[in-house]
Amino acid sequence: MRSEDGAATAPVIVTATFGDGDNGWLQELRRAHFPPERNQVPAHLTLFHHLPPSVIRELDQRLARHAAMAAPRAAVGGIIDLGGGTALRVDSAELEDIRHDLAEALRGLLTPQDQAPWRPHVTIQNKVEPREAKRLQQQLRATFTPRPLAIRGLATWHYLGGPWAPLKTYVFRG
Repeated sequence: MRSEDGAATAPVIVTATFGDGDNGWLQELRRAHFPPERNQVPAHLTLFHHLPPSVIRELDQRLARHAAMAAPRAAVGGIIDLGGGTALRVDSAELEDIRHDLAEALRGLLTPQDQAPWRPHVTIQNKVEPREAKRLQQQLRATFTPRPLAIRGLATWHYLGGPWAPLKTYVFRG
């Protein structure tokens, strides 16, 4: 959303993006299990859910600095029960360090959700009956093994009340 003078007014979301191979299977899992009428955004790993648009310039500089480094190592480490949905737990001390650094820099601007302890995950199912979520979790756990997850970069988005509009992507070096 934009105001009359062109300044962005929509909240900003920050996510990590996935390498091509991992992005494909995560998108497929989300397409297969997310209610289609609610699936308005691609599979993603959210670092921040709701930042004020006034931080876009500062955020751009900070994300660019982080992206100038090597990509953080990450792994899909387990299945998370969201009650009415299912997610894949992401383990990455390096990505947690990036998020912590950003949270410290943005202190005072974070919503309660973004101030809470971070649980990195990729939601592949949401807003379904708990029975349906349990079925999927059981199915996934039957064949689950931890696996590396390629983190390609970081991205910013404007939240538009459901769908997101991409702002910028920052690709990690190397």
